[in-house]
Amino acid sequence: MTNTIQTAKELTFGTELEYTNISRERAVKAIHSVVGGTIRYTGGGYDEWTVVAPDGRHWKAVSDGSLGSRSTSAEVVTPILKWDDMDTLQAVVRELRKAGAKTPECTSQHVHIGVRDFNARQIANFARIFYKQEELLLKAAGTLQRRIDSYTRRTDREFIARLEKAKPTTREELNKAWFGYSNPNPAHYDSMRYHAINLNNVWRTGTVEVRAFNGTTHAGEVKSHIVLCLAIAALAKNAKCASTKNQRPFCAESAKYDMRVFLLRLGLIGEEFKNVRMHLLKHLPGNTAWKHGRPEGR
Repeated sequence: MTNTIQTAKELTFGTELEYTNISRERAVKAIHSVVGGTIRYTGGGYDEWTVVAPDGRHWKAVSDGSLGSRSTSAEVVTPILKWDDMDTLQAVVRELRKAGAKTPECTSQHVHIGVRDFNARQIANFARIFYKQEELLLKAAGTLQRRIDSYTRRTDREFIARLEKAKPTTREELNKAWFGYSNPNPAHYDSMRYHAINLNNVWRTGTVEVRAFNGTTHAGEVKSHIVLCLAIAALAKNAKCASTKNQRPFCAESAKYDMRVFLLRLGLIGEEFKNVRMHLLKHLPGNTAWKHGRPEGR
């Protein structure tokens, strides 16, 4: 478990945070108040505003058609971040909330984990681990059903069947398993992206995307979502193998206990991850200490 967390802290990540009730200009001003640097309006099809931080990294606020009014919405796109950047990210989220950002049901948070140094087997492990626990993870995230029905669909079972048949050892083989055919240069809006776990960007930007999370202005929730994805990726990288057999069904009676056990397996134990565990357990029914509920008299 120590090795898993050590690996998680060495990975890179990025996140996309969707907001309404805030213009892109106001969003970048909120970001600038935390990271400093300079603000640029770069326009284009996404009406992009950019903060160039003193370290040269770009924080962006762009338009997103799914957010309604173009003038009062923003998708905040972080640069490539590392574990030590988490406090800065949380400070940015707090400033966006102070600036008026809101997260109605149309908004979401997407997490990207850098996998350029993962081999095909390790990326496949990520998909297998996520699929095995998918029902529990969607419930823990509180993923809205309207999103599961559209932009955050469950993992394609045909992909899982192809994955287990091929047992890919190269990215080319993994690509065929994911798409069902060879697609080394997938389009940005290829429909396979609209799943809770999206591998399209493995061949576009070198990341695995997790799209399961609802929009939030809570800095603790934003962090917990990212830490969960980093820990799954770290387990996938370190594991010799992972299985998709007997996908875990969701059980309301034991959900909170089951999720706590999974988090322990990921190494998210101790005081350091107390707040992360709290956010990842709070949507679930059941009891963290008792799989089948607290016995009478206890």
